[in-house]
Amino acid sequence: ATGFLVLKVVLNSYKKYKRRYVMEIKLENESLELTINSFGAELKSITGKETGTQYLWDADEKYWKRSAPVLFPFVGSLKDKKFTVDGTDYPMGQHGFARDMEFELVSQTKDEAWFSLKSNDETLAKYPFEFVLEIGYKLSGSEIKVTWRVTNPAKKDLLFSIGGHPAFMCPVAEQGKQSDYYLKLDTDKAITYGLICDGGLLDKDDNLLNVDVDGYCQIDEHMFDKDALIIENRQASKVSLCTPDKKPYLTVSFDAPLFGLWSPAGMGAPFICIEPWYGRCDRAGFAGELKDREYGNSLAQGEKFEKSYTIAIEL
Repeated sequence: ATGFLVLKVVLNSYKKYKRRYVMEIKLENESLELTINSFGAELKSITGKETGTQYLWDADEKYWKRSAPVLFPFVGSLKDKKFTVDGTDYPMGQHGFARDMEFELVSQTKDEAWFSLKSNDETLAKYPFEFVLEIGYKLSGSEIKVTWRVTNPAKKDLLFSIGGHPAFMCPVAEQGKQSDYYLKLDTDKAITYGLICDGGLLDKDDNLLNVDVDGYCQIDEHMFDKDALIIENRQASKVSLCTPDKKPYLTVSFDAPLFGLWSPAGMGAPFICIEPWYGRCDRAGFAGELKDREYGNSLAQGEKFEKSYTIAIEL
């Protein structure tokens, strides 16, 4: 098994990103080809093999330098850019640190790969919890299953949040303009959402996103002028991006308690993020310790948290 893994690593490519070498892992089947970077265990491309259509944002810094980062051990921003554990404050930037760390490739086949990140002296200095974070990607037909597995190896309870931030092309294949496209949600009820205020914190959360009886909502060019839309309370579990004739070309399915929709404010960026979350930013008025944060997750020693979401491409 070890020899097989070494062979697979040799077959992967390496690229230099700002003076660091990153392993690029390729997965493929008859329908799709994926590229995943070992840095952040980040999905970097989803390509339809027959048409060459690219469905994932290419991380062009003109709009946004990432494609699909994992958000761990925090989702969103913290009040005063810090969190508190047992009376001690720890500075922390938006979305935690896993997206900016090198993961170990632990297994790979033609259509599946698993990556691992473990706590170390660097992480413990800024986040006082031991953890093992594993991220898996599995291709099945025209679907991609993304799995997060968090394990607590220590006696102390592990407190964390985790989420996805994949950015999908909209318009797709440079066809039409974004404001002619639609979102489709698996509900016929208006969606209540929150907005981000100064400091990246949750502000007023009673805004309405109207959908028709079939769940469609046309994408307005001003939809993201105030940053992300934060949608709580399991109001939907499936979100599709649809062409101007209302045909879904990409669907994200999840069982997360909340999710975000985002595109850079006021930039006309040609992508929209559909983000399943197990956690979110602090409210503007939050005043508590890490254990008090809304939507936080806790694991006792030896316990495991495992969740997944799927990306389905309509080829």
